[in-house]
Amino acid sequence: MTNAAKYIDTICKELNLRPSQVSATAKLISEGATVPFIARYRKEVTGMLDEVAVTHIRDRMQQLVELDQRRDSILKSLEERELLTDSLKSAILKADSLTTLEDLYLPYRPKRRTRAMIAREAGLEPLAQKIFEQIDFDVLSGAKDYINPEKEIVDEDKALAGARDIIAEWINEEAAAREEIRELYKSKALVRCRVLGGKEDEGQKYRDYFDWNEPLSKVPSHRLLAMRRGEAEGILILRIHPEEEDAQYKLERRFVRGVNSASKQVKQAAEDAYKRLLGPSIETEMRMDSKKQADEQAMQVFADNLRELLLASPLGEKAMLAVDPGYRTGCKTVALSAQGKLLHHDVLYLTCL
Repeated sequence: MTNAAKYIDTICKELNLRPSQVSATAKLISEGATVPFIARYRKEVTGMLDEVAVTHIRDRMQQLVELDQRRDSILKSLEERELLTDSLKSAILKADSLTTLEDLYLPYRPKRRTRAMIAREAGLEPLAQKIFEQIDFDVLSGAKDYINPEKEIVDEDKALAGARDIIAEWINEEAAAREEIRELYKSKALVRCRVLGGKEDEGQKYRDYFDWNEPLSKVPSHRLLAMRRGEAEGILILRIHPEEEDAQYKLERRFVRGVNSASKQVKQAAEDAYKRLLGPSIETEMRMDSKKQADEQAMQVFADNLRELLLASPLGEKAMLAVDPGYRTGCKTVALSAQGKLLHHDVLYLTCL
């Protein structure tokens, strides 16, 4: 199956459309036709699809193309660096979203110099691996073997801190853990807004948000966009995150498997992973996703209001005969009562007379 056929099959299943409708619409879009043109003048080709359906096909087709392009780029990068295994390749080929794809690639992405990288260079990865296995051993005695003043590992505490940095990176890069925390954000994250100190007088138009908490899943688009404007103007501080205890509980349940000294180190690493790596990363995703959804909702409200305005009678309570000229597709004709009730509609093909 070619990529184009695969895209059409996927969109048909998602939107419950016929393959002929999707393929015809995709062909028109590829030829440069706009959404209004397709919806208005090519109904007989698309099977009477409206603007919403045509827009969905256009956007989803673009998303699928971008997904495959990114997939190919990731596979090429992994192959060039000899990191591509059969299981990893299979998971990448099955990924059905950019988010899933990026989560799979995260452990293999070329990184800037991180705390975990510095710890590995100091030779602490074997210690981290032993701690992460959470077998019962004296971690302080075990850490003593990794003291290396030349690498600034001057005592056991420094060795354990470096090992925790490596474990924290492993936790952050596990795709299943990221997805679990992402779902927590979607269901239980709060939008928390505060005023910056000393900005109270300057930001009076945002005074309603000087101390505001609201579930992300319920915040209206106009309110979220207002808070983001206040943040952009340097008046408000905006954060999006669930209760920290909920996130920590999920990570501990997934990674902490005992009550010995090694497990305590893993618990500390999980706390650090959430605060320093995983939490900020998922919060950035939620900010981007919520902004996109708020923009879409705001545009839909504007479109609905404009539609009502355009559908209002321009002449008040008067009976009306309206004709929409058309050469190839005929003239659409309607008769309306003084109260705006549809009395009759027809299509007149004047060129056939």
